[in-house]
Amino acid sequence: MEKLDFKMKFILGIQHVLAMFGATVLVPFLTGLNPSIALIAAGLGTLIFHSVTKGIVPVFLGSSFAFIGATALVLKDYGPGILKGGIIAAGLVYVAMSLVVLKFGVERVKSFFPPVVVGPIIMVIGLRLSPVALNMAGYSNGTFDKDGLIISSVVVLTMVGISILKKSFFRLVPILISVIVGYTLAYLLGDVEFSKVAEASWIGLSNDAMTSLTTVPDFSFTGVVAIAPIALVVFIEHIGDITTNGAVVGKDFFKDPGVHRTLLGDGLATMAAGLIGGPANTTYGENTGVLAVTKVYDPSILRIAAVIAIVLGFIGKFGVILQTIPTPVMGGVSIILFGMIAAVGARTIVEAQLDFSHSRNLVIASLIFVLGIAIDNIAVYDAISISGLAIAALVGIVLHKILPEDA
Repeated sequence: MEKLDFKMKFILGIQHVLAMFGATVLVPFLTGLNPSIALIAAGLGTLIFHSVTKGIVPVFLGSSFAFIGATALVLKDYGPGILKGGIIAAGLVYVAMSLVVLKFGVERVKSFFPPVVVGPIIMVIGLRLSPVALNMAGYSNGTFDKDGLIISSVVVLTMVGISILKKSFFRLVPILISVIVGYTLAYLLGDVEFSKVAEASWIGLSNDAMTSLTTVPDFSFTGVVAIAPIALVVFIEHIGDITTNGAVVGKDFFKDPGVHRTLLGDGLATMAAGLIGGPANTTYGENTGVLAVTKVYDPSILRIAAVIAIVLGFIGKFGVILQTIPTPVMGGVSIILFGMIAAVGARTIVEAQLDFSHSRNLVIASLIFVLGIAIDNIAVYDAISISGLAIAALVGIVLHKILPEDA
């Protein structure tokens, strides 16, 4: 392929921003974090990742969906300081995993996270979030808010319509298109409030963003235990993303730069995000999709996209406009996305061809489902609590190791 000039790289960089944008800003909407800080965290995290991985892996890091439930809960019940400590601790888990992989090899570490454990846990993450999606769409106490139902339904139908298009760029940005359609409809229905946009500055962070940025991390045991263990589950997602990215590009990134480096990059990026008040980061399949379509694998384009994301985060009015998006719009998007998370877990089980006629698999999966969905949090001491998801993951990992294979 001929060498691209900067103008063309910049255009391709914008395309990558469009691909990651909807999902990256959706997470702060669902958790109560600031979308401008999330954009800055995504861009900064991507640059950190590239610096650690020799700049040869064409990956973009954005807000992780796996941490949504725990993030929203900790922020609501304990505040931004404890949340920051928990997310930084999750990044440290990534770093520790990178050292373990470097020492023992990725296959030995993966043995603790087989599909019979990972699949149900991913499903639990999506299923635990499903009531949140419906509440955002306007459902409460057995009834739907009229405007909320109309707006969220149009958003869902838009996403469905885009998903069946063939060979269209729109298929790479269904969230963004759906949000634009829903936002326009909400405006026509009189459900968009613009008053704060006029007050916002063009350049700089809003007061909410500055508060998020300057809050001091608090490494409370409660926050750490609620959030950090999720990184153990997302470890498998990371392995899958790097495998897919390498397959698209035609390179073995497990050998060079090595999965220990990609894990380290992910961990340091998440620590940086936690430090400034952003959500935990993860490698984005949306941008790998762009690579597959464009057949342009130059990692520098992803770094350009990262810089664009950071710049957008510092445009004050842009950040405030994001905050004017009505809740039912994001509720409509969430209905599909949270369902897709659960479906990904189901796909993990199907692709592994797990035999549920074996009592062993049934027992592990059933306990993960019940404990992960039914338990919100369990108080273990004073203000210290453990999430149901963390309990379910621990039980699944232990059972996998102690139950006989032929059970």
